[in-house]
Amino acid sequence: MNSPLVDVTGDLIWHRMVPLKISILAWRLLRDKLPTKNNLVRRGIIQVEAARCVVGCGNDESATHLFIHCDMYGSLWQHVMSWIGVSGVDPSNLHDHFIQFIHGIGHSRTHRDFLQLIWLLCIWTIWNACNNKIFNNVQATSRELIEKVKFNSY
Repeated sequence: MNSPLVDVTGDLIWHRMVPLKISILAWRLLRDKLPTKNNLVRRGIIQVEAARCVVGCGNDESATHLFIHCDMYGSLWQHVMSWIGVSGVDPSNLHDHFIQFIHGIGHSRTHRDFLQLIWLLCIWTIWNACNNKIFNNVQATSRELIEKVKFNSY
């Protein structure tokens, strides 16, 4: 199911400064095609009882939860917005979050490119941290996550 908003974001996820694998991750994320636990339950791969967030917060692990609402991974956005001097409302869905974030400091091409880059780096950092928790049982701190975004942005 493609909505007009998905089509709008589709053109914005491809960024010349990031590897293709990051844009593909964003493409899959915005279409709810990542193997989150909710999606694995829906496909019959895991049981409903196993669908809780990897950090143990008790919520179901959906893409929206992991990337926006999770106390651990979703908190990255507040750190990033503080770092780059942007404020804004955190929307409840990923499409709106993406659009609002990239237009957070104006609509010039330079600002949009910069914020696109930061948003893409954030989702890459969150996804890698989540997988590191699942496969290696290593939990990154919020401080480590923001430092990874800063490091990769330069």
